[in-house]
Amino acid sequence: MVTLIDTLTKTPAELRHPEKQNRPETAVLKKPDWLRVKAPGSGQYNATRAIVKDKGLVTVCEEAACPNIGECWSQKHATLMIMGDTCTRACAFCNVKTGLPQPLDPEEPGKVGLAVREMGLNHVVITSVDRDDVPDGGAAHFAEVVRQIRLQAPNTTIEILTPDFLRKDGAAEVMIDATPDVFNHNLETVPRLYLKIRPGA
Repeated sequence: MVTLIDTLTKTPAELRHPEKQNRPETAVLKKPDWLRVKAPGSGQYNATRAIVKDKGLVTVCEEAACPNIGECWSQKHATLMIMGDTCTRACAFCNVKTGLPQPLDPEEPGKVGLAVREMGLNHVVITSVDRDDVPDGGAAHFAEVVRQIRLQAPNTTIEILTPDFLRKDGAAEVMIDATPDVFNHNLETVPRLYLKIRPGA
């Protein structure tokens, strides 16, 4: 059975669902300006995107579908994600795909350093997927990325967001020896919720 609704002679109130016709309309509030995000497309944004694509790099900005990508890339800020686009973990809060990653690309550190130089970044954030499949968790590869950025873009400050290197003895020391400007680490939740929110971390 099909119900036809007369949209020509009925009032807006009568067009509402029968259960809602006798309820007051909920006022639609104006959204604040800071909540609205402009679609990316500036010249600097396009230049950054071209460099990322040309070097075959992965960014958190894209993988996480970040709504601020246009603003950040237009201001020469970027967060690069190294060691591939596939994570060996399956954290409930994360948008990055999970599975068995490809082998580490030995040319990636050099490509990252070159991209940072070409983008003219004042500050770069380097993060990565978890690589539980690699004996050191990817620490040596991560450290080489830091060294290549120092070599090719010496004026760029480097912030690293490392994986937790679970059961990878000595990995944190390898990262410290690479001397990033900022050694950061994501702390997604409190310890009592880890098994629920981030099992295996």
